[in-house]
Amino acid sequence: MNTKIKMLNYIAKDKDIFVGLEDSKVSWKLAVRCEKMLIHQTSMPAKYADLTGYFRNNYPGCRIHVMYEAGFRGFGLHDSLVKDNIACVVVPPHTLTEEKANRVKTDRIDARRIAQNLENGDYKICHVPDAQRREDRQISRTLEGVQKTIVQTRNRIWKMLDSHGIAVPFSKQHPGKADIRQLRHLEMSPPLAISLAVDLDILEMLWEQDQKLRDNLKQMAKSERYKKTFELLHSTPGVGWFTAIRLVLEWGEDLTRFANRRKIASYVGLTCSEYSTGETVRRGHLTGLGHRRSRQWLIESTWVAIRKDSALREKYNRVYHNSGSKKKAIVATARKLVGRILYCVTHSEPYTPGLVAIEYGKA
Repeated sequence: MNTKIKMLNYIAKDKDIFVGLEDSKVSWKLAVRCEKMLIHQTSMPAKYADLTGYFRNNYPGCRIHVMYEAGFRGFGLHDSLVKDNIACVVVPPHTLTEEKANRVKTDRIDARRIAQNLENGDYKICHVPDAQRREDRQISRTLEGVQKTIVQTRNRIWKMLDSHGIAVPFSKQHPGKADIRQLRHLEMSPPLAISLAVDLDILEMLWEQDQKLRDNLKQMAKSERYKKTFELLHSTPGVGWFTAIRLVLEWGEDLTRFANRRKIASYVGLTCSEYSTGETVRRGHLTGLGHRRSRQWLIESTWVAIRKDSALREKYNRVYHNSGSKKKAIVATARKLVGRILYCVTHSEPYTPGLVAIEYGKA
């Protein structure tokens, strides 16, 4: 009787099985632990039927627990496992503990580490949005891509005109759509006119798609699911309807999973990194965790909010006076703002400008 069969028959039978899964595009690496022992490691094609077949054939009657790191594949695997009554945990990659001196990294080693963390309960759960919100959120993220392509196309137009010495009759700093459409009437050679017309046609198409996606977001803001949280976020000074619905789609309607303002600030990536030991304290740049664009939206909203909310303005002025840095001041104020947003949503209260910190639950 080989070692694998002995493990399955005498150790894993009718017990809790902890599976660390290292995800990649082509294959999955699995490490299986039971009774504080590594009992099996294997590799298989990244196909769900192969994974469930492996569990069914090798661990009948066992209580299977699977953990993998959030990555490019999203949460589809989690949904499938939960639907089949298999316990599954998704974790942020940066939160798993590992040996300090370990300088070797492979998928097999990662799978063993994930399985060990799962068995020891040494992990932080990643919030898994339900399928509907993930699908709705894709509208917002598709819009991000469209906006990025609009900027790239406009920059390509300016580069072409500059390289051929063609002047435009307006400022390039903040041109409107009407200004850009005037470019069709510029005098230039046929090859340049054709190249310009193609880019302008692309811009027209992108503008149309941009408007289509914005209209969809407006409809979502009015939906029964998102309306209440959207209105609370929209009551915040500096947060327009466009930012409000995108933040709802990124964070969700229920923010009670954040125990305090520090938790949500960390989730958004507005906390500072720190490398301190002994008597030495070294604080660095922002951690940059979470969705990058959400952080940008909050910073942009905070610049507007400090002009409308005296409490936020006082916070900004105090930090700027002490640090001499506008960047540090606006980030600190954004942390305060996101804490107040958390309080408003969890207490179902619209934002009231000018209230001192204690009236907002130390937000």
